Amino acid sequence: MENTTYIALSRIDTLTRALDVAADNLANANTDGFKATRQIFSDYLVPQKNIHGLPGGRDEAFTQDRSTYQDHLQGALRQTGNPTDFAINGEGYFSVRTSQGVRLTRNGQFHRRVDGTIVDGAGNPLLDRDGRNIVIAQQDEVVSVAADGTLSTEDGPVGYIGVVTVDNLNTLQPEGTYLLKPTTRTHAVASTEIRQGMLESSNVNSISETTRMVEIQRDYDLNFQLVQTESTRITNSIDKITTEPST
Repeated sequence: MENTTYIALSRIDTLTRALDVAADNLANANTDGFKATRQIFSDYLVPQKNIHGLPGGRDEAFTQDRSTYQDHLQGALRQTGNPTDFAINGEGYFSVRTSQGVRLTRNGQFHRRVDGTIVDGAGNPLLDRDGRNIVIAQQDEVVSVAADGTLSTEDGPVGYIGVVTVDNLNTLQPEGTYLLKPTTRTHAVASTEIRQGMLESSNVNSISETTRMVEIQRDYDLNFQLVQTESTRITNSIDKITTEPST
């Protein structure tokens, strides 16, 4: 197999991964708080030998899938009117307590459990500034949240919603569709703006992501055709050599 085929196959491998990434982004275009995943790939050069078998031939470029990362750009905020829906305008993440430990999220769709605990859709309690579960007394009916995270009822303030971040967002590890696992120490955000009755939408642009999928598929098809063409060429060459009479 010649290097032309190897180069095309290296490209096909990265395009397959790129297609999976784009498909996952598109599937979560309507998932609140979802952050799009982006792919990093690059070309790497392989030195070739010249016709005499010595270094100095033309380098050949192969494609390498290096890694993926999350795009933490804020999604659009939309009005819901639900008093336990919260959106962060700016940096930071809500903290929730899961069975695997504390996780961060931008999905502010919470609800009030029967015992008064504020939890997310999976039942994970929302945490306050001190890392404690936020619980509202069962008899309290009115729930309001100020921009600084102060949570109050008709009897006055009952807690403060914690908003935290990390120094390097690239160290956050995605878990599921909206949770992030912090691998470094978290710290409170200096200036917080929480908007009640709103949710942050996914930051995936459906139109651009669909266009990207079409481009990836087209590139994939072209490289696959190249592999098939090279395979046919090599097979024909071998057949020609083996069938030609010796002189």
